[in-house]
Amino acid sequence: MKKIAIIGGGPASLMLAANLDSAKYQVTLFEKKKAIGRKFLVAGEGGLNLSFKAEVKNLIHKYHPSSFIAPIINTFSNTDLINWFDSIKVPTFVGTSNRIFPSADLKPIEVLKKIEARLIENNSNIKLQKEWTGWNEDGLITIDGKTTDPFDIIIFALGGASWKVTGSDGRWKTLFEKRGIEVKSFRAANCAFKVDWNTNFINTHQGKPLKNISVSYEAETAKGELCITKFGLEGNAIYALSQKIQDTFLTGKTPVIQLDLKPTMTVDQIKTKLKNSKLKKITDILKQDVNLDRASIGLIKQFSDKETFLNLDLLAEFIKSIPITLVGTDDLDKAISSLGGIALTEIDESFQLHKIPDTYVIGEMLDWFAPTGGYLLQACFSMGWVLAQNLNNTK
Repeated sequence: MKKIAIIGGGPASLMLAANLDSAKYQVTLFEKKKAIGRKFLVAGEGGLNLSFKAEVKNLIHKYHPSSFIAPIINTFSNTDLINWFDSIKVPTFVGTSNRIFPSADLKPIEVLKKIEARLIENNSNIKLQKEWTGWNEDGLITIDGKTTDPFDIIIFALGGASWKVTGSDGRWKTLFEKRGIEVKSFRAANCAFKVDWNTNFINTHQGKPLKNISVSYEAETAKGELCITKFGLEGNAIYALSQKIQDTFLTGKTPVIQLDLKPTMTVDQIKTKLKNSKLKKITDILKQDVNLDRASIGLIKQFSDKETFLNLDLLAEFIKSIPITLVGTDDLDKAISSLGGIALTEIDESFQLHKIPDTYVIGEMLDWFAPTGGYLLQACFSMGWVLAQNLNNTK
Protein backbone atom coordinates (compact mmCIF):
# COMPACT_ATOMS: atom_id res chain seq x y z
CA MET A 1 0.00 0.00 0.00
CA LYS A 2 1.36 3.38 -1.02
CA LYS A 3 1.65 6.23 1.47
CA ILE A 4 0.20 9.65 0.60
CA ALA A 5 0.83 12.87 2.50
CA ILE A 6 -1.68 15.67 2.00
CA ILE A 7 -0.40 19.04 3.21
CA GLY A 8 -3.22 21.40 4.17
CA GLY A 9 -6.77 20.94 5.42
CA GLY A 10 -8.88 23.07 3.10
CA PRO A 11 -11.73 22.13 0.72
CA ALA A 12 -9.52 20.74 -2.05
CA SER A 13 -7.59 18.43 0.27
CA LEU A 14 -10.71 17.35 2.16
CA MET A 15 -12.46 16.28 -1.05
CA LEU A 16 -9.27 14.51 -2.12
CA ALA A 17 -8.87 12.58 1.12
CA ALA A 18 -12.55 11.67 1.19
CA ASN A 19 -12.34 10.01 -2.23
CA LEU A 20 -8.94 8.32 -2.34
CA ASP A 21 -9.08 4.52 -2.46
CA SER A 22 -8.31 3.43 1.12
CA ALA A 23 -7.52 -0.08 -0.12
CA LYS A 24 -4.78 1.36 -2.30
CA TYR A 25 -3.47 4.30 -0.27
CA GLN A 26 -2.61 5.04 3.32
CA VAL A 27 -3.45 8.75 3.68
CA THR A 28 -2.04 11.19 6.23
CA LEU A 29 -3.33 14.75 6.20
CA PHE A 30 -1.24 17.43 7.91
CA GLU A 31 -2.91 20.67 9.04
CA LYS A 32 -1.01 23.39 10.91
CA LYS A 33 -4.08 24.79 12.66
CA LYS A 34 -6.00 23.24 15.56
CA ALA A 35 -8.79 22.17 13.21
CA ILE A 36 -9.29 21.45 9.52
CA GLY A 37 -11.36 23.65 7.23
CA ARG A 38 -10.74 27.01 8.91
CA LYS A 39 -11.16 29.04 5.71
CA PHE A 40 -14.15 26.90 4.77
CA LEU A 41 -15.84 28.02 7.99
CA VAL A 42 -14.90 31.68 7.50
CA ALA A 43 -16.44 31.52 4.02
CA GLY A 44 -19.60 30.20 5.64
CA GLU A 45 -20.09 33.14 7.99
CA GLY A 46 -22.27 34.92 5.47
CA GLY A 47 -23.91 31.71 4.26
CA LEU A 48 -21.96 28.67 3.07
CA ASN A 49 -22.13 29.17 -0.70
CA LEU A 50 -20.93 25.80 -2.06
CA SER A 51 -21.43 26.36 -5.78
CA PHE A 52 -23.56 28.09 -8.40
CA LYS A 53 -26.46 26.65 -10.40
CA ALA A 54 -25.75 27.14 -14.11
CA GLU A 55 -25.02 25.09 -17.19
CA VAL A 56 -21.47 23.82 -17.05
CA LYS A 57 -20.38 25.86 -20.08
CA ASN A 58 -21.63 29.05 -18.40
CA LEU A 59 -20.01 28.06 -15.13
CA ILE A 60 -16.63 27.56 -16.79
CA HIS A 61 -16.82 30.96 -18.49
CA LYS A 62 -16.54 32.67 -15.09
CA TYR A 63 -13.05 31.30 -14.43
CA HIS A 64 -9.67 32.54 -15.62
CA PRO A 65 -8.04 30.89 -17.38
CA SER A 66 -11.16 28.97 -18.37
CA SER A 67 -9.07 26.57 -20.46
CA PHE A 68 -7.43 25.29 -17.25
CA ILE A 69 -10.69 24.91 -15.33
CA ALA A 70 -12.81 23.48 -18.17
CA PRO A 71 -11.67 19.82 -18.01
CA ILE A 72 -11.83 19.91 -14.21
CA ILE A 73 -15.42 21.20 -13.98
CA ASN A 74 -16.50 19.04 -16.90
CA THR A 75 -15.29 16.00 -14.96
CA PHE A 76 -16.83 17.01 -11.62
CA SER A 77 -19.58 19.59 -12.14
CA ASN A 78 -21.90 21.50 -9.84
CA THR A 79 -24.46 18.69 -10.21
CA ASP A 80 -21.81 16.14 -9.23
CA LEU A 81 -20.96 18.24 -6.18
CA ILE A 82 -24.61 18.38 -5.10
CA ASN A 83 -24.86 14.60 -5.47
CA TRP A 84 -21.67 14.11 -3.46
CA PHE A 85 -22.98 16.24 -0.61
CA ASP A 86 -26.22 14.27 -0.72
CA SER A 87 -24.14 11.11 -0.30
CA ILE A 88 -22.73 12.39 3.02
CA LYS A 89 -26.18 13.53 4.14
CA VAL A 90 -25.74 17.22 3.37
CA PRO A 91 -28.82 18.20 1.34
CA THR A 92 -28.57 21.43 -0.62
CA PHE A 93 -30.90 24.05 -2.06
CA VAL A 94 -30.64 26.74 -4.70
CA GLY A 95 -31.15 30.31 -3.48
CA THR A 96 -32.91 33.07 -5.37
CA SER A 97 -29.58 34.20 -6.86
CA ASN A 98 -28.84 30.66 -8.15
CA ARG A 99 -26.25 30.14 -5.45
CA ILE A 100 -26.14 26.66 -3.95
CA PHE A 101 -26.20 26.29 -0.15
CA PRO A 102 -26.45 23.47 2.37
CA SER A 103 -29.92 22.88 3.80
CA ALA A 104 -30.98 25.81 5.99
CA ASP A 105 -31.03 23.64 9.12
CA LEU A 106 -27.33 22.78 8.73
CA LYS A 107 -24.71 25.15 10.11
CA PRO A 108 -21.30 25.38 8.37
CA ILE A 109 -19.60 23.58 11.27
CA GLU A 110 -22.09 20.71 10.91
CA VAL A 111 -21.31 20.45 7.19
CA LEU A 112 -17.60 20.37 7.99
CA LYS A 113 -18.13 17.64 10.60
CA LYS A 114 -19.93 15.49 8.03
CA ILE A 115 -17.01 15.92 5.63
CA GLU A 116 -14.57 15.06 8.42
CA ALA A 117 -16.63 11.98 9.27
CA ARG A 118 -16.30 10.87 5.66
CA LEU A 119 -12.50 11.22 5.91
CA ILE A 120 -12.40 9.15 9.09
CA GLU A 121 -14.66 6.55 7.49
CA ASN A 122 -12.15 6.44 4.62
CA ASN A 123 -9.32 5.74 7.11
CA SER A 124 -7.60 9.09 6.63
CA ASN A 125 -5.16 9.92 9.41
CA ILE A 126 -5.63 13.60 10.31
CA LYS A 127 -2.73 15.23 12.15
CA LEU A 128 -3.47 18.71 13.52
CA GLN A 129 -1.04 21.45 14.56
CA LYS A 130 1.55 19.93 12.25
CA GLU A 131 3.17 22.48 9.92
CA TRP A 132 5.01 21.64 6.73
CA THR A 133 8.39 23.40 6.85
CA GLY A 134 10.02 22.33 3.57
CA TRP A 135 12.22 19.56 2.22
CA ASN A 136 15.45 18.17 3.60
CA GLU A 137 18.61 17.66 1.54
CA ASP A 138 17.29 14.30 0.34
CA GLY A 139 14.00 15.75 -0.87
CA LEU A 140 11.92 14.37 1.99
CA ILE A 141 9.30 16.68 3.51
CA THR A 142 9.78 18.12 6.97
CA ILE A 143 7.01 18.72 9.47
CA ASP A 144 7.74 21.20 12.27
CA GLY A 145 11.36 21.12 11.13
CA LYS A 146 11.70 17.36 11.45
CA THR A 147 12.02 14.90 8.57
CA THR A 148 9.05 12.57 8.22
CA ASP A 149 9.06 8.95 7.18
CA PRO A 150 9.13 8.69 3.37
CA PHE A 151 5.88 9.14 1.45
CA ASP A 152 5.30 7.76 -2.02
CA ILE A 153 3.15 10.72 -3.04
CA ILE A 154 2.99 14.27 -1.67
CA ILE A 155 0.00 16.51 -2.38
CA PHE A 156 0.03 20.19 -1.46
CA ALA A 157 -3.17 22.15 -0.91
CA LEU A 158 -1.94 25.06 1.20
CA GLY A 159 -4.29 27.76 -0.08
CA GLY A 160 -3.47 31.25 -1.30
CA ALA A 161 -2.43 34.29 0.70
CA SER A 162 -5.60 35.92 2.06
CA TRP A 163 -7.24 35.55 5.48
CA LYS A 164 -4.00 34.62 7.26
CA VAL A 165 -5.89 33.84 10.46
CA THR A 166 -7.20 30.70 8.75
CA GLY A 167 -3.69 29.52 7.92
CA SER A 168 -3.81 30.65 4.30
CA ASP A 169 -0.77 32.93 4.49
CA GLY A 170 1.24 32.10 1.35
CA ARG A 171 4.46 31.58 3.30
CA TRP A 172 5.05 28.43 1.27
CA LYS A 173 6.00 30.59 -1.75
CA THR A 174 9.68 30.90 -0.82
CA LEU A 175 10.06 27.17 -0.15
CA PHE A 176 8.77 26.28 -3.61
CA GLU A 177 10.89 28.94 -5.29
CA LYS A 178 13.98 27.39 -3.68
CA ARG A 179 13.09 24.19 -5.53
CA GLY A 180 13.00 26.10 -8.82
CA ILE A 181 9.21 26.29 -9.03
CA GLU A 182 7.82 29.51 -10.55
CA VAL A 183 5.36 31.18 -8.20
CA LYS A 184 3.46 34.26 -9.38
CA SER A 185 3.31 37.12 -6.87
CA PHE A 186 0.20 37.23 -4.72
CA ARG A 187 -2.39 39.96 -5.27
CA ALA A 188 -5.81 40.58 -3.78
CA ALA A 189 -8.78 39.09 -5.63
CA ASN A 190 -12.48 39.48 -4.85
CA CYS A 191 -11.55 42.58 -2.90
CA ALA A 192 -12.52 46.21 -2.35
CA PHE A 193 -11.07 48.92 -4.58
CA LYS A 194 -10.18 52.43 -3.49
CA VAL A 195 -12.09 55.48 -4.77
CA ASP A 196 -11.28 59.13 -4.02
CA TRP A 197 -14.69 60.17 -2.78
CA ASN A 198 -15.93 63.71 -2.34
CA THR A 199 -15.88 64.33 1.41
CA ASN A 200 -19.51 65.43 1.62
CA PHE A 201 -20.61 62.46 -0.47
CA ILE A 202 -18.87 59.81 1.63
CA ASN A 203 -19.89 61.38 4.94
CA THR A 204 -23.51 61.11 3.78
CA HIS A 205 -23.50 57.77 1.99
CA GLN A 206 -20.84 55.64 3.67
CA GLY A 207 -22.16 52.11 4.16
CA LYS A 208 -25.03 52.50 1.68
CA PRO A 209 -25.74 49.66 -0.76
CA LEU A 210 -26.17 49.96 -4.50
CA LYS A 211 -28.55 47.18 -5.46
CA ASN A 212 -29.49 45.76 -8.86
CA ILE A 213 -26.64 47.49 -10.67
CA SER A 214 -23.97 46.32 -13.07
CA VAL A 215 -20.29 47.14 -13.48
CA SER A 216 -18.37 46.95 -16.73
CA TYR A 217 -14.66 46.87 -17.39
CA GLU A 218 -12.76 45.89 -20.54
CA ALA A 219 -15.78 44.41 -22.31
CA GLU A 220 -16.85 42.34 -19.29
CA THR A 221 -19.96 43.11 -17.27
CA ALA A 222 -21.00 41.82 -13.85
CA LYS A 223 -24.44 42.33 -12.36
CA GLY A 224 -25.09 42.38 -8.63
CA GLU A 225 -24.58 44.73 -5.72
CA LEU A 226 -21.99 47.16 -4.40
CA CYS A 227 -21.44 48.79 -1.06
CA ILE A 228 -20.09 52.32 -0.71
CA THR A 229 -17.35 52.36 1.92
CA LYS A 230 -14.99 55.03 3.15
CA PHE A 231 -12.24 53.13 1.33
CA GLY A 232 -14.10 52.76 -1.96
CA LEU A 233 -16.37 50.09 -3.45
CA GLU A 234 -16.86 46.46 -2.53
CA GLY A 235 -19.37 43.77 -3.45
CA ASN A 236 -19.91 40.93 -5.89
CA ALA A 237 -20.38 43.19 -8.93
CA ILE A 238 -16.80 44.46 -8.67
CA TYR A 239 -15.28 41.28 -7.22
CA ALA A 240 -16.07 39.48 -10.48
CA LEU A 241 -13.89 41.98 -12.37
CA SER A 242 -11.04 42.07 -9.86
CA GLN A 243 -8.65 39.96 -11.92
CA LYS A 244 -8.86 42.29 -14.93
CA ILE A 245 -8.70 45.38 -12.73
CA GLN A 246 -5.61 44.06 -10.92
CA ASP A 247 -3.94 43.27 -14.25
CA THR A 248 -4.40 46.91 -15.23
CA PHE A 249 -2.78 48.10 -12.00
CA LEU A 250 0.22 45.88 -12.82
CA THR A 251 0.80 47.88 -16.02
CA GLY A 252 0.91 51.14 -14.07
CA LYS A 253 -2.32 52.37 -15.63
CA THR A 254 -5.39 53.55 -13.73
CA PRO A 255 -8.55 51.47 -14.27
CA VAL A 256 -11.86 53.23 -14.83
CA ILE A 257 -14.99 51.13 -14.36
CA GLN A 258 -18.41 51.96 -15.80
CA LEU A 259 -21.33 51.78 -13.37
CA ASP A 260 -24.83 51.18 -14.73
CA LEU A 261 -27.47 52.16 -12.18
CA LYS A 262 -30.32 50.79 -14.31
CA PRO A 263 -29.13 47.66 -16.15
CA THR A 264 -32.71 46.52 -16.86
CA MET A 265 -33.57 49.74 -18.72
CA THR A 266 -32.31 51.15 -22.01
CA VAL A 267 -31.06 54.69 -22.47
CA ASP A 268 -34.22 55.52 -24.46
CA GLN A 269 -36.47 54.20 -21.69
CA ILE A 270 -34.69 56.37 -19.16
CA LYS A 271 -34.91 59.39 -21.47
CA THR A 272 -38.65 58.86 -21.79
CA LYS A 273 -39.09 58.77 -18.02
CA LEU A 274 -36.97 61.89 -17.55
CA LYS A 275 -38.76 63.88 -20.25
CA ASN A 276 -42.31 62.78 -19.41
CA SER A 277 -42.03 63.62 -15.74
CA LYS A 278 -44.35 66.27 -14.32
CA LEU A 279 -41.79 67.15 -11.67
CA LYS A 280 -39.51 70.17 -12.07
CA LYS A 281 -36.41 69.33 -10.04
CA ILE A 282 -34.11 66.80 -11.63
CA THR A 283 -33.28 65.28 -8.25
CA ASP A 284 -37.00 64.64 -7.67
CA ILE A 285 -37.38 63.16 -11.17
CA LEU A 286 -34.50 60.78 -10.55
CA LYS A 287 -35.98 59.71 -7.25
CA GLN A 288 -39.67 59.45 -8.19
CA ASP A 289 -39.72 58.57 -11.89
CA VAL A 290 -36.43 56.72 -12.38
CA ASN A 291 -36.62 55.16 -8.91
CA LEU A 292 -33.07 55.94 -7.85
CA ASP A 293 -32.12 56.09 -4.18
CA ARG A 294 -30.22 58.92 -2.50
CA ALA A 295 -26.85 57.19 -2.78
CA SER A 296 -27.27 56.62 -6.52
CA ILE A 297 -28.30 60.22 -7.05
CA GLY A 298 -25.30 61.30 -4.97
CA LEU A 299 -23.02 59.27 -7.24
CA ILE A 300 -24.46 60.97 -10.31
CA LYS A 301 -23.87 64.37 -8.78
CA GLN A 302 -20.29 63.59 -7.75
CA PHE A 303 -19.15 62.22 -11.09
CA SER A 304 -21.14 64.33 -13.57
CA ASP A 305 -20.63 67.93 -14.54
CA LYS A 306 -23.35 70.59 -14.51
CA GLU A 307 -24.03 70.33 -18.26
CA THR A 308 -24.58 66.58 -18.06
CA PHE A 309 -26.83 66.80 -15.01
CA LEU A 310 -29.09 69.45 -16.55
CA ASN A 311 -29.25 67.92 -20.04
CA LEU A 312 -31.80 65.05 -19.92
CA ASP A 313 -30.34 63.28 -22.96
CA LEU A 314 -26.84 63.34 -21.52
CA LEU A 315 -28.13 62.45 -18.07
CA ALA A 316 -29.90 59.33 -19.34
CA GLU A 317 -26.68 58.12 -20.94
CA PHE A 318 -24.72 58.95 -17.81
CA ILE A 319 -27.01 56.88 -15.58
CA LYS A 320 -26.16 53.89 -17.77
CA SER A 321 -22.41 54.47 -17.68
CA ILE A 322 -20.94 56.38 -14.73
CA PRO A 323 -17.12 56.42 -15.01
CA ILE A 324 -15.46 55.75 -11.66
CA THR A 325 -11.69 55.84 -11.36
CA LEU A 326 -10.14 53.23 -9.07
CA VAL A 327 -6.95 54.42 -7.40
CA GLY A 328 -5.94 51.40 -5.33
CA THR A 329 -6.62 47.95 -3.96
CA ASP A 330 -7.52 46.81 -0.46
CA ASP A 331 -5.03 44.81 1.59
CA LEU A 332 -4.36 41.27 0.43
CA ASP A 333 -5.25 39.81 3.80
CA LYS A 334 -8.71 41.40 3.64
CA ALA A 335 -9.44 39.88 0.24
CA ILE A 336 -11.76 36.90 -0.09
CA SER A 337 -9.20 35.15 -2.27
CA SER A 338 -5.87 35.82 -3.93
CA LEU A 339 -4.43 36.00 -7.42
CA GLY A 340 -1.05 34.47 -8.08
CA GLY A 341 0.46 31.21 -6.90
CA ILE A 342 2.24 28.36 -8.63
CA ALA A 343 2.35 28.97 -12.38
CA LEU A 344 0.14 26.57 -14.31
CA THR A 345 3.08 25.78 -16.60
CA GLU A 346 4.73 24.05 -13.62
CA ILE A 347 2.15 21.23 -13.50
CA ASP A 348 0.87 18.61 -15.93
CA GLU A 349 -2.79 17.82 -16.66
CA SER A 350 -2.92 15.70 -13.48
CA PHE A 351 -1.64 18.56 -11.22
CA GLN A 352 1.78 16.90 -10.88
CA LEU A 353 4.83 19.18 -10.71
CA HIS A 354 7.15 18.68 -13.68
CA LYS A 355 10.23 19.33 -11.55
CA ILE A 356 9.35 17.18 -8.52
CA PRO A 357 8.01 13.72 -9.41
CA ASP A 358 5.11 12.29 -7.38
CA THR A 359 4.36 15.74 -6.00
CA TYR A 360 1.04 17.40 -6.78
CA VAL A 361 -0.50 20.83 -6.18
CA ILE A 362 -4.23 21.63 -6.08
CA GLY A 363 -6.57 24.37 -4.92
CA GLU A 364 -5.91 28.05 -4.46
CA MET A 365 -2.14 27.49 -4.43
CA LEU A 366 -2.31 27.50 -8.23
CA ASP A 367 -2.51 30.67 -10.32
CA TRP A 368 -6.18 30.85 -11.37
CA PHE A 369 -9.12 33.10 -10.60
CA ALA A 370 -12.76 32.61 -9.63
CA PRO A 371 -15.34 35.23 -8.61
CA THR A 372 -17.49 34.96 -5.51
CA GLY A 373 -20.76 33.10 -5.73
CA GLY A 374 -19.58 29.54 -5.05
CA TYR A 375 -17.17 29.36 -7.98
CA LEU A 376 -14.02 29.17 -5.85
CA LEU A 377 -15.27 26.35 -3.63
CA GLN A 378 -16.65 24.46 -6.61
CA ALA A 379 -13.29 24.49 -8.39
CA CYS A 380 -11.37 23.48 -5.26
CA PHE A 381 -13.74 20.58 -4.58
CA SER A 382 -13.54 19.58 -8.24
CA MET A 383 -9.72 19.55 -8.22
CA GLY A 384 -9.70 17.34 -5.14
CA TRP A 385 -12.15 14.88 -6.67
CA VAL A 386 -10.41 14.79 -10.06
CA LEU A 387 -6.98 14.14 -8.50
CA ALA A 388 -8.46 11.40 -6.32
CA GLN A 389 -9.86 9.64 -9.38
CA ASN A 390 -6.61 10.04 -11.30
CA LEU A 391 -4.64 8.45 -8.47
CA ASN A 392 -7.24 5.72 -7.90
CA ASN A 393 -6.97 4.75 -11.57
CA THR A 394 -3.17 4.68 -11.56
CA LYS A 395 -1.71 1.21 -11.78
